[in-house]
Amino acid sequence: MSSTPHVEAEQDQEGSLLRVMGPKLLLLFIVGDILGAGIYAVTGAIAAEVGGVAWLPFLIAFSVATITAFAYLELVTKYPQAAGAALYAHKAFGIHFVTFLVAFTVVCSGITSASTSSNLLAANLLTGLGVEGGDPGTTAILLTALAFMVLLAVINLRGVGESVKFNVVLTLVELLALAIVILIGFYAMATEGADLGQIVVFETSSDRSMFAATTIATAIAFFAMVGFEDSVNMVEEVKEPEKIFPRIMLTGLGIAVVIYMLVAVSVVLVLPLGEIQSFDGETGILLEVVKAGVPDFPVGDIFPFLTVFAVANTALINMLMASRLIYGMANQDVLPRSLGKVLPGRRTPWTAIGFTTLLALGLITFVTLDAESSVVAALSGTTALLLLIVFSVVNVACLVLRRDTSTPTRFRAPTALPVIGAVACLFLAGPWARDPEAWIQYRIAAILLAIGVALWLLTWFTNRGVRAKRTGFRDIEHMEDEVR
Repeated sequence: MSSTPHVEAEQDQEGSLLRVMGPKLLLLFIVGDILGAGIYAVTGAIAAEVGGVAWLPFLIAFSVATITAFAYLELVTKYPQAAGAALYAHKAFGIHFVTFLVAFTVVCSGITSASTSSNLLAANLLTGLGVEGGDPGTTAILLTALAFMVLLAVINLRGVGESVKFNVVLTLVELLALAIVILIGFYAMATEGADLGQIVVFETSSDRSMFAATTIATAIAFFAMVGFEDSVNMVEEVKEPEKIFPRIMLTGLGIAVVIYMLVAVSVVLVLPLGEIQSFDGETGILLEVVKAGVPDFPVGDIFPFLTVFAVANTALINMLMASRLIYGMANQDVLPRSLGKVLPGRRTPWTAIGFTTLLALGLITFVTLDAESSVVAALSGTTALLLLIVFSVVNVACLVLRRDTSTPTRFRAPTALPVIGAVACLFLAGPWARDPEAWIQYRIAAILLAIGVALWLLTWFTNRGVRAKRTGFRDIEHMEDEVR
């Protein structure tokens, strides 16, 4: 089957990415990204905050995410380029400092999430293999995590087609693992007479009011709902993005929240609330459901390996997103152009992949050797915090960019949604939406932003010098016009 001349011309451009993702691959990409390590890490913490209504924070987080998704859809169909939130901030505000901080924040959130997922994968894999001493600081876990990240880089370098196909396999296995948990919940309800009234019981392990506990639980749940925005950074590798993106993104979000709510209900039906609220593990609550629900079957021996696939899926998609965002920023002259190089044959952004992989390897080493037991919670909370701030910027940018009439708008969100989205995201990013002990999340975020400021200054002076030599102009604000 031959391609149309337009597609052939588009794909034959030396510096362009190859459009290989259709509706099915895009849907699996979005669902697989959302249904990642988050559900394994946060379900227990959410149930500890609100008890039997653990499904409610997922529903609220889904609502906030969907409102923000409408802003993303309006912008991605108007500007179908790979840079995502950073591109929208750049076009809306025209301030390179803001653009770089947004890009740096999103990249760091992806790399932090992928690095933490790799650590979790190594620990789960070795535990499933029966290796004693699951201390995150062991050499075995460090080497396994590093080796896995290198494997992800190799898959990423081969091309997004191979990467997304690998994502399909991981997503299907991940869905199988969550389906097991859901079926066990229904099995317990049918055979053991589980009390359905449990799912509407509010019970918190603290002295907080229902509103305060639900707010904190929603902020925790938001980490499990992020991921849909990663697909925006893959837009240059999607066929007909203006046509398929709105329908596929909203469908993916809907599928994810239904699965999340069913998993939360299954946890409450199988395990007593007291046991859930005293559970110490951050990633093992679903394994406890499997063991308690079907103690006579060897499913519990297989489940840790299924968890490995879920965590691997999160890491793969985050690294795909981070490398494509670096590529997009390099093409916009927000980062050095050397980070925008692509392989001539495979047309994958090899310098961006190498850069993000090196950052991830360094972060994995730090987390594995120096992290305490609370680091996973701290990093996941920081990831959600940073992305909530980014989502606020995107909602505001959506409103600002409606003044740009030079580019046609193919999808328009109701005006109230970006306003509500910006306010809701900022509210969930505040200290009132976090446990008092979670102050470390703000500390990590501040350190990351300080690093971002330092890198922006370096990039600004570098690009300013290159531009001065190339054109004689010294005003970096005109760089985008020059690229055009």
